[in-house]
Amino acid sequence: MLGLATRAGKTVSGTDIVLAKLKKGKLKCVIIANDLAENSRSEIEAALKAHPTPLVGVFTEAELSQAVGKKRKVLALTDRGFAKALLDKIKEGV
Repeated sequence: MLGLATRAGKTVSGTDIVLAKLKKGKLKCVIIANDLAENSRSEIEAALKAHPTPLVGVFTEAELSQAVGKKRKVLALTDRGFAKALLDKIKEGV
């Protein structure tokens, strides 16, 4: 799912870029590695309080990196359809 969204140009990655897009209201879902550093996690969670957006933290850095083809700990989806599909899959337990 994340690989397809990345190939379609519907993801942004990196803490700074995700925070900037989040503050502009451009994101539909934020995905962070469950092994993300605590200070980065806190920074993102603080921004999410000001700009409520679904947060997914169930993947490791290795899983995220494999899915998008480059080393990443912070990603976000910019497309509502991809965000809904990912959230639905997680709820199903897939």
